[in-house]
Amino acid sequence: MKKRLLIAGIVFLAVLGLSVGFPWMRVPLIMAMVYGTAALGVVVLLRAGQISFGHAMYMLISGYTVAFLSEAFPGTDGIVLVLAGTGVSLVTGMVLGLFLVRYRGIFFGMLNLAISMVIFTMVTKFYGLTGGSDGMRVPRPSLFGADMDRAGYEATLLIILLVLAVVLVFSVQQFFRSSAGEAMASIKTNEDRLEYLGVSAKKLLWQGYALSAGLCGLAGAFYGLSQGLVTPEAGYWLKSGELVFISILGGSAHAIGVFVAALLFEFVKMYASILVGGSWQLVLGVTLIAIIYFLPDGLTSLLRKKGQTAEVRS
Repeated sequence: MKKRLLIAGIVFLAVLGLSVGFPWMRVPLIMAMVYGTAALGVVVLLRAGQISFGHAMYMLISGYTVAFLSEAFPGTDGIVLVLAGTGVSLVTGMVLGLFLVRYRGIFFGMLNLAISMVIFTMVTKFYGLTGGSDGMRVPRPSLFGADMDRAGYEATLLIILLVLAVVLVFSVQQFFRSSAGEAMASIKTNEDRLEYLGVSAKKLLWQGYALSAGLCGLAGAFYGLSQGLVTPEAGYWLKSGELVFISILGGSAHAIGVFVAALLFEFVKMYASILVGGSWQLVLGVTLIAIIYFLPDGLTSLLRKKGQTAEVRS
């Protein structure tokens, strides 16, 4: 049932975004898929009961990797840039994770925040290398060797991201159901029991942390390609807060939740900014409070409740 709903939803979004009558929908849908991919990385950590307040730094690292490579090697295909940006973020996450997985709870979250702000400050201050607060441009690259106009480029990015969303949902959900995923969930409930069973909780969390960094890096690469510009704001703590917002809104019960939450987040933000101007954060805050109050386990709890109802009826 969930698979059919996911595929039907993706097909609907593809038709909507590629429709001639709704060309303005492409960019919001692209950004929703980008934020959903990044928030999925945060959800992987939530699986272990840990939360990062600085995970946007991996989007920043990946985005600047894309910008540097496109500047140093003009004509590099966009897919190569995405792979490079994701790879650099993954490796960075693996290195930082060796230190960060030693901590839990608020210490884990705040250390991620501290490191992210160090990286943000470095990128901002090294104007000659990074462009400072002005950022770096990412010229529109070819995709799969084909040069495209803006409309075709955005349409292709949207299709890639929608297909990628399906692959990521199935892959991450399979990880959650695997022995490693189940053991990682045990870190939240009883880490000592894992150690008594001979399972290294630090190693499990390190693997999850590397996966989460790679997912954020993947999102950051597509962020740079879609915006055509990468600035330090992509790694600011407010951006990390948005990822936490989306992950809590979607819930950690199923990987599909973050993409549903990202769509809701992007369109609520867009319409709220139109209707109430600079007070759009108030609308988002009220939305989050309402979700937490009525659905403390996030939007995915609705799917779980429907599944339980179906089982009872059968």
